[in-house]
Amino acid sequence: MNEITLDLKTAKTTIDRNIYGHFSEHLGRCIYEGYWVGEESPIPNVRGIRQDVVTALRKIKVPVLRWPGGCFADEYHWMDGIGPRAQRPTMINTHWGGVVENNHFGTHEFMDLCDQLGCEPYICGNVGSGTVQEMSQWVEYVTFDGKSPMTDLRKANGRSDPWQMKYFGVGNENWGCGGRMRPEYYADLYRRYGLYARDYGDNRLYRIACGARNDDYHWTEVMMEMAGSDKLLGGPYMDGLALHYYTSVKRLPDGSREGSATDFDEAGWIEIIAKAHVMDELVRKHGTIMDKYDPEKKVAMIVDEWGTWYAVEPGTHPR
Repeated sequence: MNEITLDLKTAKTTIDRNIYGHFSEHLGRCIYEGYWVGEESPIPNVRGIRQDVVTALRKIKVPVLRWPGGCFADEYHWMDGIGPRAQRPTMINTHWGGVVENNHFGTHEFMDLCDQLGCEPYICGNVGSGTVQEMSQWVEYVTFDGKSPMTDLRKANGRSDPWQMKYFGVGNENWGCGGRMRPEYYADLYRRYGLYARDYGDNRLYRIACGARNDDYHWTEVMMEMAGSDKLLGGPYMDGLALHYYTSVKRLPDGSREGSATDFDEAGWIEIIAKAHVMDELVRKHGTIMDKYDPEKKVAMIVDEWGTWYAVEPGTHPR
C-alpha cells in the first residue's frame, strides 16, 4: 500500500485558512430548512437556527461565511429582512425557482449564525437592483456605533452594539445575473458604491469587487486598470477581486444542467475531475493580469464561488 508522509517541520508556506471559507445562498434548502427552521420548530434550534447544522459546521471550523448570494444578492433588499418577522414583507426569489420567501432569515439572523459558528461574516451587497444609499445604510446599520438613524433602527430591532464585519462584496456576478453589465460600466459603479460603503470606528471593511466568470480575462484586465487603484489619492480602490468557476457536465437549452449528483458513470466522473483541474490555469492567468497592474499584490484574488453543479433533484425548484 502506498503511503504519503507529511513533514510539517520542513513546510515553507502557510495555507490561508480562508481558502476553506463557505458560501450560503437562498437557493433550494440552503437557508430555509437548512440553517433556518424558526424558533417554533420541533427541530432543535437556537433562536431559530438548527443546532445539528451548527454542530456539524463547527467541527470543520468554517472560517468565513458569505451571504445572501450569489445571484440572490442583487435582488435582495436588506431592510425587508429586519424588524419583527411577522411584519416583514415577502419576496419572490426570481433566480431560484420563483419561490416566495418570508424574509425571516435576515441580517440579525445571519450575524447570529456567524456568532454561533465562530466565523467571520461576509455580506454581499446589492448593486444590480439596489441603490448606493441602500448599500451605504446597510454597512452603517451593521457597523456604526454612534448616533444615527441606522443605529437607532438597529437598537430598536434588539441589537445595541454594532457587529464587526470585515468582508463586504460590492455586487455579485454583475456580468450576468447581477445586471448583465460590461466591465467598463461595472468598474465605474464599483468605484461609486465602494466609496459609500464606509469604515466606521475601528471596523475596517475588506471590499471585494465582482470578478470574472471562468476565463473572462478581459473582465479582470478592465477591473484592474479602471478600479484596481486610486491613482489620484493613492492606495487601492478594492481589497479583493472575485473569481467564480463551476464544473458541470453540460448545460441544456433551457438553462438547466445535465447529470445527477449521485448517479453518474465513470466517464462523467472523469469529465468533472478534468474540468476541476482548469482552476489551476484560471488562477495562474488571472493572477498574471492582476500582477501586471498590482505588482505589490495589494489586491487579493478571492475565489468565493467554486465547485460542481449538477441537475437538481426531481421535484425541487432551483435550476
